[in-house]
Amino acid sequence: MGAVVALDRLLDGRQVWRGPARQGQASGHLASGHPALDARLPGSGWPASGLCEVLQAAPGVGELALVWPALAKLSQRERPIVLVAPPYRPHAPAWAAAGLDLAQLQIIHAAPKQALWATEQCLRSAACAAVLCWPQQADDRALRRLQVAADSGQCLGFVFREARAARNPSPASLRLQLDHGQARVLKCRGGLPPAQPLPLAIAH
Repeated sequence: MGAVVALDRLLDGRQVWRGPARQGQASGHLASGHPALDARLPGSGWPASGLCEVLQAAPGVGELALVWPALAKLSQRERPIVLVAPPYRPHAPAWAAAGLDLAQLQIIHAAPKQALWATEQCLRSAACAAVLCWPQQADDRALRRLQVAADSGQCLGFVFREARAARNPSPASLRLQLDHGQARVLKCRGGLPPAQPLPLAIAH
């Protein structure tokens, strides 16, 4: 077990490069709905399970539009999509217009200290299609627990955090920074991040 953890840390620290996935492994990914992003991500989309970290200067820069296409597909699988402690009340008509089945949308209201715990339990439960959270404070240890929980529960997790968190390493499978209609991929397991920001057609 120690060797596995050590290798994982090497991969996270970019001291070892993991080669691109072999043909036939694309089924382990979910198209993001943004062609420019899919074209540059290993597997051509979000990981089917694992933690994706989205860094942003402030809420409302297009982070929901970024994930809506994938969530719309997941909502058709009749498994809940859970929002843990969202910063604002979700606008149901906007989510419905994005193609999500609102019957699968669930919201958990939690204090900051309980939000990470609730997110971990949902990710690990194997009952959810996706879990989204907006933690006010999350260190490397907390994010690693979420990453392990997402892998264990075969669930796609999205963590939305402030852009300044980019200065710190992250165990997330995929990490990108969103700003002014562009996404800069900071980390993607299975390949090297694109050198240039990727333009995204998303509404702010």
